[in-house]
Amino acid sequence: QVQLVESGGGLVQAGGFLRITCAASGSIGRLNAMAWYRQAPGKQRELVAAITSGGSTNYADSVKGRFTISRDNAKSTVYLQMNSLKPEDTAVYYCNADGYYSGGYWNDWGQGTQVTVSS
Repeated sequence: QVQLVESGGGLVQAGGFLRITCAASGSIGRLNAMAWYRQAPGKQRELVAAITSGGSTNYADSVKGRFTISRDNAKSTVYLQMNSLKPEDTAVYYCNADGYYSGGYWNDWGQGTQVTVSS
């Protein structure tokens, strides 16, 4: 089993910044892509940013130029640096990762971390 633990969420004013972190542990094996999703109240969960094991990234249009995803493969950790935050960025942010362990594929989610941006 793989555990994904997020940290770093909180309350910030519009225009501010936060960095959230997700650390994977357990039977990871070969870690593939890692990603951040978010879900605001009454809305569907949406992809915010993703990064492959090789470092290729993609972002939702709404966060391009403001958010940066990065990862530390040695620590099995992914980061999301969020700058110029807007009230519409308020959501629960979830970490997602997948990989292969002993020939079996896994895909897991973290428990989520709340990010609240006040206007």
